[in-house]
Amino acid sequence: MGKRSGAKKDKLRSLLLEYLKDSNRTDRQMAKILGVSQPTVSRMRNRLLKEGLVRNFSAIPDFAKMGYEIMAFSFVKFNMDQVMEIEEKAKEWTQSHPEIIFSSRAEGMGMDAITVSLHKNYAEYMNFLLEHKNKWRKFMAEAHYILVDLGGAVAKPLSFKYLAEKRKNRGN
Repeated sequence: MGKRSGAKKDKLRSLLLEYLKDSNRTDRQMAKILGVSQPTVSRMRNRLLKEGLVRNFSAIPDFAKMGYEIMAFSFVKFNMDQVMEIEEKAKEWTQSHPEIIFSSRAEGMGMDAITVSLHKNYAEYMNFLLEHKNKWRKFMAEAHYILVDLGGAVAKPLSFKYLAEKRKNRGN
């Protein structure tokens, strides 16, 4: 039973890696790649979702082609004596701003949090920044920003397929 359970985990891991490369493929296509039946792939996909290994299936767009010119990385050092209030307000703030695509507590460079956001242009970014500073001024000790020109030269586009290839080559 132990070997069989290990084989199931290997197939589940293989399916996850295939989804990282291209989640647009059908269950039938995935079944052919993995050497299992289509219903097995459907059950495995549901298991990935149920166990939380996959939160959702979504596309990674070309942000510039969608009309976004700027990706902003915001690094903040907070007055940590107010951490409970900050955490409460941070969840509400990030959920109410769809331009924020990632936000989390963080550590490094003397900072406590990071936020990644997308903006149609510099004026929109400046409005976001002004609102951000006004909302968080009393909590922030320091803030730094890095702006990425999404129309500029990109050495490696955002994709999860690289992780899948690394894991597959490593055998993990």
